[in-house]
Amino acid sequence: MTDLPGIALVADILRGPAWVVVWVAWLIVVNTASLLFLRRIEGRWVLAAWVANLLFMSALHWLNGYNRLLGLSHLLIWTPLLVALWRRRDELPRGGNPGTWIRALILTNAVSLVIDAVDVARYLLGDRG
Repeated sequence: MTDLPGIALVADILRGPAWVVVWVAWLIVVNTASLLFLRRIEGRWVLAAWVANLLFMSALHWLNGYNRLLGLSHLLIWTPLLVALWRRRDELPRGGNPGTWIRALILTNAVSLVIDAVDVARYLLGDRG
């Protein structure tokens, strides 16, 4: 069963350190919450980016294994998403569920991008772990 790209990726993540498992679980919760906000353009953008990321990261994993290069998926897909959301920050609701979710998503995915940028740089510098 772990021959399926997405299943194998999840299996590798679950074998990692506890903090990585918790962090990935949080990323899944925050990004999947986009399903609750599909009436808003931001919800649709996040869902599209989330699906694209899942497909691209699964393909990277299938082609190259579980290593630091997987962060490239977030860098390529979430960077434009976060730029678009940031540009709309004055139009976003200040409170309530959509506003709280969008701000939590921006913060969460931005932190992830920092981690991913470090990981991809380390990979490119020879750390293939």
